[in-house]
Amino acid sequence: MIIQYLLSRYEKTGLAFLIVMAALAIFVPLSNLFIPPSSAFHVPTHVMSLMGKYLCFAILAISLDLVWGYCGILSLGHGAFFALGGYAMGMYLMRQIGTRGVYAHPVLPDFMVFLNWKELPWFWYGFDLFPFAIVMALFAPGLLAFVFGWLAFRSRVTGVYLSIITQALTYALMLAFFRNDMGFGGNNGLTDFKDILGFSVQAQGTRATLFFLTALTLIGTYMLCRWMTITSFGKVLVAVRDAESRTRFLGYRVEHYKLVAFTVSAALAGLAGALYVPQVGIINPSEFAPANSIEAVVWVATGGRGTLVGAAVGAVVVNFAKTWFTTGALAPYWLFVLGGIFIFVTLAMPSGIVGTLQQWAGRRRAGKADEAKPPVAQAAE
Repeated sequence: MIIQYLLSRYEKTGLAFLIVMAALAIFVPLSNLFIPPSSAFHVPTHVMSLMGKYLCFAILAISLDLVWGYCGILSLGHGAFFALGGYAMGMYLMRQIGTRGVYAHPVLPDFMVFLNWKELPWFWYGFDLFPFAIVMALFAPGLLAFVFGWLAFRSRVTGVYLSIITQALTYALMLAFFRNDMGFGGNNGLTDFKDILGFSVQAQGTRATLFFLTALTLIGTYMLCRWMTITSFGKVLVAVRDAESRTRFLGYRVEHYKLVAFTVSAALAGLAGALYVPQVGIINPSEFAPANSIEAVVWVATGGRGTLVGAAVGAVVVNFAKTWFTTGALAPYWLFVLGGIFIFVTLAMPSGIVGTLQQWAGRRRAGKADEAKPPVAQAAE
């Protein structure tokens, strides 16, 4: 009943997405752990980790689609929220290294010992606890989005001006995190992780568990965002997207709706970053790069803005293409390919992959309904 309610608008598309994700969450880890490598159904560990990275990007894309596709906020700084969540998890993983680091210090990470830090900075306190790290992965990007959104939306900054400010935000954070005195590892970032909850991050079972949790988180993210968009709250978001001045004239506090959506979106992006870091093994300031946020916009546009499922599909499709191109002789031309994908989708499929397929299916159903009408009814029309 709940699933039927949540998928009332695009029931077949949403249900298919949930079924596929649930199947992947179960099949991929089991295949990796219990099917021998000689079998064609075995999923190698490196492939599973790569797929887990794609699913993290899919969570980021859905979070961006929530504010862009339904509220009209084109954020070019969502990579900052993703990176902040990643740093929160990275700080926890660094605290788990202990005396197994290069300098064997029981408290300070290696880069702090190398830079001659004498004590752990106050903002690293608590990150030896996993629950605290998860809370901070949600709270830090959510708080930043809340403060930024409260100032921007209250001042009625919209359109391209808001997009430029969000891009400036992530660029400023990138420059700040590159500094060694910030206490986040400088340009090298955080790496050389050992354990997560007492289990080796390199162990096959840990990798399988991380993939399973990432798939479940993607399902939960989709369900939450779908619920937000099909309720009265979501209808107001769409009204703000299509006619903000008219919505405000009707008495709605537009800035409040935008602020809630933006904050929730940022927290989800931070959660995606927290799941991303233990699977790739590193987090550094390059994750704040504005190009990463722009790439996320391309994912959403490619899959289908305002569909949620399309955002996830676009993230997987574009990143699979990126992997395929950058591992061969065509690596120097990837940015040209990415630009070509964006131009092609904008001109040929403005609704994206999923949006276009839904439109085609709608026209087909409408055509069949017209054919089923009696000749007298068709003549009357």
